[in-house]
Amino acid sequence: MADPVKPRRSYHSPRRRQQAAATRQGILEAAERLFEARGYPATTMEQVADEAGVALKTVYVAFATKSGLLRALWDLRLKGDQEEAGVAERPWYREVVEEPDPARQLRRNARNARVVKERIAGMLKVLRSAAPVDPDAAALWRLIQTDFYDNQRVIVESLHARRALRPGLGVARATDILWTLNHPDVWLLLVGERGWTPERWERWFADTACAQLLRPR
Repeated sequence: MADPVKPRRSYHSPRRRQQAAATRQGILEAAERLFEARGYPATTMEQVADEAGVALKTVYVAFATKSGLLRALWDLRLKGDQEEAGVAERPWYREVVEEPDPARQLRRNARNARVVKERIAGMLKVLRSAAPVDPDAAALWRLIQTDFYDNQRVIVESLHARRALRPGLGVARATDILWTLNHPDVWLLLVGERGWTPERWERWFADTACAQLLRPR
């Protein structure tokens, strides 16, 4: 009597996962170089594959579309790694939301904003130039704006819950102020155009946010 056929076990190789992650990282870095040098609309998936030294099929399997590649690259630069957790779940963001001292909270927010903007500076320019002419880039930029506003609102709501906001300043208006001060376009103007150092921008953002939002002590 023949032996029963045993079910095939799934095989997950740590080395294979590492190789896949390295390939993905290489594709993202190649795309970033091309997007910054040529612009998003002019860059093709074929060019990304050539730059990364992989087959075109590998790029499509990993990211499906050029807009998917753009979104993955933005997420990598925004979060700093390839983990799936969103910004709202990151320890550095939770540290700000849970900080009990209002002034320290806004200064930590400014510190995080500087660190993130230094990582995404190149992609900011790519997106801002691509959004007016490319529907996929425009859709991503709108999503970024919505997520960014919501994350700033959570910080303002925590200040409001502690009664730390200036008298007469509601959550909506305070969020508008914090969102505007922390907006990527302001960073591009002051750091990119006017030559401010990131550290100077951080101090300005922190000082101005405290002055505009917090109840005088």
